[in-house]
Amino acid sequence: MPSGSGDILFEVRGRIGRVTLNRPRAINALTHEMVARLHSRLDAWADDEAIAAVLIDGAGERGLCAGGDVVSLYRDAVAGKDAEPAAFWRDEYLMNAAIARYPKPYAAIMDGIVLGGGIGVSAHGSHRIVTERSRLGMPETGIGFVPDVGGTWLLAHAPGETGTMLALTAGSMSGADAIAAGFADAFVPSDRLAELVGAIEAEMVDADTLNAVIERFAEDSGPPQLVRQREWIDAVFRGDSLSEIVARAAASESAGARAAAEAMSTKSPTAMAVALESLRRVADMDRIEQALIQEYRVSLRALAAPDFAEGIRAQVIDKDRKPAWHPPAVEDVTTAVVDAYFAPLGERELALSQSHR
Repeated sequence: MPSGSGDILFEVRGRIGRVTLNRPRAINALTHEMVARLHSRLDAWADDEAIAAVLIDGAGERGLCAGGDVVSLYRDAVAGKDAEPAAFWRDEYLMNAAIARYPKPYAAIMDGIVLGGGIGVSAHGSHRIVTERSRLGMPETGIGFVPDVGGTWLLAHAPGETGTMLALTAGSMSGADAIAAGFADAFVPSDRLAELVGAIEAEMVDADTLNAVIERFAEDSGPPQLVRQREWIDAVFRGDSLSEIVARAAASESAGARAAAEAMSTKSPTAMAVALESLRRVADMDRIEQALIQEYRVSLRALAAPDFAEGIRAQVIDKDRKPAWHPPAVEDVTTAVVDAYFAPLGERELALSQSHR
């Protein structure tokens, strides 16, 4: 029988450690308790010789995970409290690093909606499965925040400027797009997922077995749209200047680029500028741990800035979709403001080893 709290369930089936995120009404959004329990169980299974692999999925039909519980983060931001958000992000990023360096196969069923924190519990795994229902994304700039949970690492290593475009526009990916962008590995039709999971549980011996089972169920995902759009994406989103990127998008003859310009016009100028700088810095890093340390610095600075609370208010609390960003224009975001997001935290720095496990 599954064990754990009602919000996250654990079960051993054959040689598989099964994890099910179990908040279907909230599209399995992560709470601090869920993060702590998942990390603890992963550590235990890593040392358990009876467990050959881990598999994670989400309850319900809507998706694996819609991200973190932003409503509680909003309340803390409005109240000027940072202790709980800081602890949540610290524990979440440590868990993300553990998944990225997990010593056993880690399979994620990325069916339906997979956003923000959902990316963190899945896209760093060794075997990442999407379906025709998958919609993956890092929507943070739409709420005055910046991609985190190791998302800057994935975005910075996506082909060409695809990751830059996704970060600045808060765009989403289909299953085919996710494979092309390096966020997923295999496409399996949603109506075959139960059969796939059953086969994994019945046959799992080692990584080679898992590869063979997934290959048996995998199908052609179809042509990814991102590949078709690479020419204008790379032309528009190159360079380090946000204002130039926005101007190129608006002036482009490509309908896709103009749509990107329209999308960016609704996002936090500060969050976009910090996201762009984040990706450029991560591109020069060697390990995901370095990216997570940087993300922790940026997240704590974003919590204290006005756009984070305002973005959540407009998108989630009041749902008027009319955030009042500060400053309101891209050209008003100074280099000094952006650089301040990346300053070391001193004693509050994320205590994360930058060595491989």
